[in-house]
Amino acid sequence: MSDLILTPNIDDADDFYADLLAAHEGLEKADSDALNARLVLVLANHIGDRSVLTQAIRAATLADE
Repeated sequence: MSDLILTPNIDDADDFYADLLAAHEGLEKADSDALNARLVLVLANHIGDRSVLTQAIRAATLADE
């Protein structure tokens, strides 16, 4: 079982964020939401570890509190 990494772990994080914003540029809200959903599913598939994905859901849910 792997543990979810919650500390900064993305090379060139600012560039990644800029790419993410650029991907959403010009999209309507529904299209932006759909892009986010597809991205989540692609990354979840890449991670593949159900335990890590469960930890991620819990962490994201707690972030809203």
